[in-house]
Amino acid sequence: MSAISPTTRFRREVGHSLRLAAPLAAGHLSSGLVGFVDAVVAGHHGTATLAAVSVGTALFWLPMLMPMGTLMAVPPSVSQLDGANRRGEIGALFRQSLWLALALGIALFALLSFAPLLLQPMGIAPEIVPGVVAFLRAVRWGVPAFALYLSMRYLSDGLHWSLPTMLLGFGGLCVLAPAAYLLTNGVHGLPALGAEGIGIATSLMFWTQVLGFALYLRTSTRFADLGLFAHWDWPRWPVQRDLLRTGLPIGVTITMEGGLFAVTALLIGRLGEVQVAAHQVALNVASICFMLPFGIAEATTVRVGHAFGRGDRDGLRRAAFAGFALALVTQTCSAMLLLFGHGAVASLYSADPAVIALGGALLLYAALFQFPDGIQVISAGALRGLKDTRVPMWLAVLAYWGVGMPVGAGLGLGLGWGPQGMWLGLTAGLTMAALLLARRFLRSSLRIPMP
Repeated sequence: MSAISPTTRFRREVGHSLRLAAPLAAGHLSSGLVGFVDAVVAGHHGTATLAAVSVGTALFWLPMLMPMGTLMAVPPSVSQLDGANRRGEIGALFRQSLWLALALGIALFALLSFAPLLLQPMGIAPEIVPGVVAFLRAVRWGVPAFALYLSMRYLSDGLHWSLPTMLLGFGGLCVLAPAAYLLTNGVHGLPALGAEGIGIATSLMFWTQVLGFALYLRTSTRFADLGLFAHWDWPRWPVQRDLLRTGLPIGVTITMEGGLFAVTALLIGRLGEVQVAAHQVALNVASICFMLPFGIAEATTVRVGHAFGRGDRDGLRRAAFAGFALALVTQTCSAMLLLFGHGAVASLYSADPAVIALGGALLLYAALFQFPDGIQVISAGALRGLKDTRVPMWLAVLAYWGVGMPVGAGLGLGLGWGPQGMWLGLTAGLTMAALLLARRFLRSSLRIPMP
């Protein structure tokens, strides 16, 4: 029997990665469409509502990135156990991750309760402050549910089963879209709540998703052998410590990137509601484009972690390069869409000509960073599969806050280039991150000790 050629092995790995990544990317795309629904409903309610939701979303997602990233310790931990034929340990790990998710959700709820106090010191335009406060007070009630949902989703993803992520993601949209429209505009006798209505609808979506996922995990035969809910476990510090050791650097890394975008939105909030609304349009479109390589990156984490667990160095590198190949395709499509369809896309969000013009212009800047954005997220995903998270955290701090933010603030505010200058800073930060993280993976994948 002839040996399988490297080319054939790589093609097979691309196929495995694509089958795992497609539902993940679709699930993340549904998450990106949450922002799209919120922005469209808010934009057609009024420019002030869109600006309020923009700032409120920035203040909500920026701290939310930390628990999201911390819980990303679950997929590589699960996939390495699965690859090492230690499935019997996965149920206990999952129950510990639920405790961690609950603690993170409660902490974030408390943080969002005090977030409105920051608006005046930040210099946010006074006309949009009431809407921001109303949005934050409503959306915080869904945060604990979202954290628990992430723990369940990452368990399923780590076991190479990403279909529930996609189905529940789009199912959540079916709850969000009508609820946001009805509560924001006040039709059928309901009060018109504006930005607050969008926050309430988002919380309803989070609770629907977590209850649906819990029911699925409890009844599905696919997870029956794991005993996920077989008995009660109190928090165990050794397991929590291991999750935090891997997850906290991931949380910081993701927060550094997301924080670059969120703080950019807050700085643009000083310039007026048109600039804020246009930035929200461009940011939401860029976020939707990002969901595709982000899904591929999660699949790369799982594939790399599984290969690492079985001691296959060549396999884990193939998994990473398959992720890069798939991201090249998605980022090419995204860049072409933004280059040639920026005006039409911006017009979907608002009827205000000024918002459409500026939002379309910012989408051209978003096209510039599609390729570096794809490279950096796949590199980070591959490093997570190796549980190599501490050094990448510091590389992210350097790229996003040592390069991206100074460049953006210097051009946008210092030289008066406005939102365009801030978006050039985003491009600079993502490009630096792509270079540093890709280099780190190429070195770590050759040197890290195999189990």
